[in-house]
Amino acid sequence: MKPLLFQGDRMWHFAVSLFLVELYGNSLLLTAVYGLVVAGSVLLLGAIIGDWVDKNPRLKVAQTSLIVQNACVILCGILLMMVFLFKTELVALYQGWLLTLCYILVITIANIANLASTATAITIQRDWVVVVAGDNRSRLADMNATIRRIDQLTNILAPMAVGQIMTFGSPVIGCGFISGWNLISMCVEYLLLWKVYQKTPALAHKASGKMEESELKQLNSPKEGESKPNEGVKLIEGKGVNVFEFQEEEVSCWSRMAEPFSTFRDGWVAYYNQPVFLAGLGLAFLYMTVLGFDCITTGYAYTQGLSGSTLSLLMGASAVTGIMGTVAFTWLRRRCGLVRTGIISGVAQLASLVFCVISVFMPGSPLDLSVSPFADISARLFESSPLPTMAPEAVVPETTFTTAGPLLANGSAFVNGTDPGTAANPVPLVSVSLLFAGVIAARIGLWSFDLTVTQLLQENVIESERGIINGVQNSMNYLLDLLHFIMVILAPNPEAFGLLVLISVSFVAMGHIMYFRFAQQTLGNSVFRCCSREPKADGDDPSPSDAPDVSSA
Repeated sequence: MKPLLFQGDRMWHFAVSLFLVELYGNSLLLTAVYGLVVAGSVLLLGAIIGDWVDKNPRLKVAQTSLIVQNACVILCGILLMMVFLFKTELVALYQGWLLTLCYILVITIANIANLASTATAITIQRDWVVVVAGDNRSRLADMNATIRRIDQLTNILAPMAVGQIMTFGSPVIGCGFISGWNLISMCVEYLLLWKVYQKTPALAHKASGKMEESELKQLNSPKEGESKPNEGVKLIEGKGVNVFEFQEEEVSCWSRMAEPFSTFRDGWVAYYNQPVFLAGLGLAFLYMTVLGFDCITTGYAYTQGLSGSTLSLLMGASAVTGIMGTVAFTWLRRRCGLVRTGIISGVAQLASLVFCVISVFMPGSPLDLSVSPFADISARLFESSPLPTMAPEAVVPETTFTTAGPLLANGSAFVNGTDPGTAANPVPLVSVSLLFAGVIAARIGLWSFDLTVTQLLQENVIESERGIINGVQNSMNYLLDLLHFIMVILAPNPEAFGLLVLISVSFVAMGHIMYFRFAQQTLGNSVFRCCSREPKADGDDPSPSDAPDVSSA
């Protein structure tokens, strides 16, 4: 089920940006609007989606989110096909307002698909996986690592498939292919969900109140005959759980209207009160970075002379190191325990990012402290003459793209050789090579750390709050991701990219400092004590080094 789910999801996320660029005449405006809407929606609705996951039966949540997600993708694909086929006619109708309405519908439906995808990820990856694994934490770690490996593989295969179809076919064919794929995969995934649900009776029951506390004790307490580590710290204290207390009282209209706001507030308060709050916040801080294979870093690479084929190879190498990170996670967890695995992963990531810091000061780096990072946006906001909506044909290469906000547009002039300085003096590749070497190597520590925090959330959040807490965690991730896009908008010129790299590394370091503080609170003075050998025991017996990570009884 996971390969189908990830493949369809990754294909759509990769393709929708390309479709929006193609629709709007090779402009990134629609793509930027779509990214802003998606980030804002998850930020505001993450807790509400998680609360809905908590308060409804597991099968209903999984099937509903699956159907809504795939149906929206299919509908959006069909709508995009119609727009591509009849764009000329739509422009002529109602002075182009009908085409604008189509743009709004596409972004709205695509956003609903993303929200449904968020619900699917919460219920399957944060809840179902925990129930299927039972009290076997080693099995839970292996399942998490396997899911992440599949995710990394689809990160390679999905863009390749869509890219080939759009290169040798057309956007219309691409829309049709993705719609057809999601229609078929929806039916298969629906049947597989039902099969897993039937084979795992525990999925039919959601614990509440005292049942949850006994389940946590069974999961986290050491086995009989096993000495209790003296460095253990209780991560989950006994507390009253009222999420599942359904009352028969009549609810007023005002209360119903205020319920989403109270859910939003209660979700963030509950997230703050979690014993793993610092670990989750540390993970969120890792999203405030330009050191990833997104459109920003890709655009910067274009300005430095890297070709599309080279970037595709680098993305493949990044996925390989990501898979290596999942392997490292399972090995480190067995050897050193879950909490210490996060510390080691953080050190590995920061050590790799040193190459990125060095690259800022190496030959070929466009860093120029004499140029204000805000020069480009200041010129656009305060220049006396307004920006032209259409440039004369003779000067399109010189005026349209040289100071455009997105880095992709910035790079087009350099790649095509229209900039005379670049054509005469090719940019040295020392700086960009070190940058991508650091980014690729850091994936090992990044994904190992991501899996560590994921399992900490799975093991230490009570069942009735798994949805809402993970929903808020997604909101935190999107919030920091949104801030990193705002940072790039404020300083879009390549001369400022070196400063963005330094700021990104600083946020990553702050995230790992928060996690280290969490580890120190959890393990105390034994935070650096890594066991040399894990006792030979059954898969569901936690090792002595693991026990403090989740001790809650």
